[in-house]
Amino acid sequence: MPVYIIVSYDITDPEGYEGYVPGVLPLLEKHGAEILVADYAAETLEGHSRGVNVVLRFDSKAAARTWYNDADYGPVKQIRLDSSNNTTMVLAKEFTMPSA
Repeated sequence: MPVYIIVSYDITDPEGYEGYVPGVLPLLEKHGAEILVADYAAETLEGHSRGVNVVLRFDSKAAARTWYNDADYGPVKQIRLDSSNNTTMVLAKEFTMPSA
């Protein structure tokens, strides 16, 4: 069943963040992720807005966790952690309509 990683955060160090996107894209491709949303100027309808909003689609929860726990992602993830704050990241299952 497809799953989605939904993440939002604020970049606090734009210069430090510069290596994140070029570092993460090959790893997402390696793990079969599809980038559905990557928006630096999303419109806030409710709540508190964040500077970055991303939605990734993976074929399974195992695939998403394998990407997140990939040793090669560790140093790239650290770039994001060191140059951002207010992060929320969730792993959500795809919705399926209940049978009638």
